[in-house]
Amino acid sequence: MATPEQVVIIGSGPAGHTAAIYTARANLKPILFEGYSAGGIPGGQLMTTTEVENYPGFPEGIQGPELMQAFRKQSLRFETRIFTEDVTRADLSKRPFVVASSQREVAAQTLIIATGATARRLNLPGEKTLWNNGMSACAVCDGALPIFRGKALVVVGGGDSAAEESTFLTKFASKVYLVHRRAALRASKIMQERVLKHPKIEVIWDTVVEDVLGEEAVSAVRLKHVKTGAARELACGGLFYAIGFDPNTSLFKGQLDMDDHGYLITQPGSTVTSVPGVFACGDVQDKRYRQAVTAAGSGCMAAMDCERWLAEHAAR
Repeated sequence: MATPEQVVIIGSGPAGHTAAIYTARANLKPILFEGYSAGGIPGGQLMTTTEVENYPGFPEGIQGPELMQAFRKQSLRFETRIFTEDVTRADLSKRPFVVASSQREVAAQTLIIATGATARRLNLPGEKTLWNNGMSACAVCDGALPIFRGKALVVVGGGDSAAEESTFLTKFASKVYLVHRRAALRASKIMQERVLKHPKIEVIWDTVVEDVLGEEAVSAVRLKHVKTGAARELACGGLFYAIGFDPNTSLFKGQLDMDDHGYLITQPGSTVTSVPGVFACGDVQDKRYRQAVTAAGSGCMAAMDCERWLAEHAAR
């Protein structure tokens, strides 16, 4: 195998590209595997987001794919070597680590994991045409967009995320319907109280969403009561999934410490994982914030942690 690379990065969202920019400027000559996501397009979850209004520096907003293209151009400007390939194998049992795609095998002194997380979907028939046209998996990201303001909105879920997103959407919606398949919420007691006492929120119990309806944008959802089988349509201007995320960590099972949900565990206040020389940033280790700006910030942290680790171990 060739001489080990100083830094290999897996992932091409805000975290991965920020890590690339910082390590490249530190003359570490990073390699970045941008892989495939969002239906075969590298770039992370923002590739499926239309208007991004909350990323600093863009007062008029910016399209998600346009923002990620800017990230990529900046990585290339500092001579990051980018491979549009999926990583299919990672061996972290010894250094140098081995990272492989179907086309190449690379040895790495350090590894930065920025593989992100994937929002769970219901795979409704109408998703293909209405996703990003009144459908979203992130109320905090998209709830303030003009398409949702002043309209009745539907949230699917029953945990803390669903309760938080329902409460958040009341700032913009005329009414929020929280659809839950059971007769009781799984959310913490305090979050349940906020939902149940809020005048703008109505919980629809024992019910599932069978489809989302609309021509160019969401206009209604089709609901089904799980006990009686009764179906009905509910007019609304938006549908939000709050049914969880799955971190993209299958490559690292049995090699890195993870929590019960599969998120990589990092030392508090750092991006350091359970294996020395391996760092994790972005949504792959963040199940709380899950924002582009926090992902980018943690990418910066990972790059700085990585650079210091290399300096301490004289791996340059």
